[in-house]
Amino acid sequence: MTAPARARTSDDLIRAEEPVLAHNYHPLPVVVARAEGTWVEDVEGRRYLDMLSGYSALNFGHRHPALIEAAHRQLDQLTLTSRAFHNDRLAEFAERLAALTGLDMVLPMNTGAEAVESGIKVARKWAYDVKGVPAGQATIVVAADNFHGRTTTIVSFSTDETARAGFGPFTPGFTIVPYNDLAALEEAVDENTAAVLIEPIQGEAGVVIPDDGYLTGVRELTRRKGCLFIADEIQSGLGRTGRTLAVDHEDVVPDVLLLGKALGGGIVPVSAVVARREVLGVLHPGEHGSTFGGNPLAAAVGIAVLELLETGEFQQRAAELGVILRDGLTELVGKGVLGFRARGLWAGVDIDPAIGTGREISERLMREGILAKDTHGSTIRLAPPLTITPEELRSALGTLERVLS
Repeated sequence: MTAPARARTSDDLIRAEEPVLAHNYHPLPVVVARAEGTWVEDVEGRRYLDMLSGYSALNFGHRHPALIEAAHRQLDQLTLTSRAFHNDRLAEFAERLAALTGLDMVLPMNTGAEAVESGIKVARKWAYDVKGVPAGQATIVVAADNFHGRTTTIVSFSTDETARAGFGPFTPGFTIVPYNDLAALEEAVDENTAAVLIEPIQGEAGVVIPDDGYLTGVRELTRRKGCLFIADEIQSGLGRTGRTLAVDHEDVVPDVLLLGKALGGGIVPVSAVVARREVLGVLHPGEHGSTFGGNPLAAAVGIAVLELLETGEFQQRAAELGVILRDGLTELVGKGVLGFRARGLWAGVDIDPAIGTGREISERLMREGILAKDTHGSTIRLAPPLTITPEELRSALGTLERVLS
């Protein structure tokens, strides 16, 4: 009789990945096997409070009942048609997303990087068809220290050498200016500029929040100079900052909005370009597409996500819990924290390098049952699910204090 196979431990599974997985990530040494709400569990049964939530892909927590129910219901009906045919879920998804954002039309895609690439194509097409830029001369102005993905076109305008080195030749047509610098932006935008593409809050750079009035200034400048304002809200959007969108903090409506991550509820990849009709209307059949973009399973989950956001509950939770997060981090300044930037339930925390790197602090937190992730040296990011309780949040901050001391 064959003996039952031995269950593989976390160490076994981490070692098994080494020879067969590309080494394009450096994950913390935890192997998650189960999750619910704000908590995850590894293969040995150890529990961890998730303070990263999949870089905001899990804004509503792990396996939110309404989202799981929507996915199950759709799995029993229809999962994919391709866009060769219509499906019965896509119209409602697009209607509700347009209504939530205050824009007109939706281009459904899958990943965040696809949304950015699609936004770039749409902006260039608009520049040629509507603005009248000479063929092949359209440019897009972007900000230094941006993170919009890692495709070859996107890393062409990255200032992160880790993302760029060894991947050229690079795509032309981009001008890089300092973030949060309206004077530099004014100088860079010219008659051939199709769009200004920025993150309202720079996530990968360490949750960098611009000065009050910057987004309003970008909106005014792009309108005055006759180019598009593209806001990449793939991480910052859909409740994370205490409003539906980060641009809502300045009551700004961009011409083009890029969404992803939380739009799929942590279940399926869902992204979208949402824009004014004049902009997305430049696309015609055959000019852009995606086999899985707008598939009925994604649309069904997306509709359930939008239903959660339409109540305003999660935006309010992020705003109220954000006060606890900000107050707790303020108490840690001078006690291992050099400074921080926070908006809603999102913070970049600068750790004193004398205490440890961001990676080292994240590993110490992991050993204490808290999952967070470093970025750029000694900065760690905190972005818990919007379903976190005040008690869980205070407990996580208390653990961070212990780790730093």
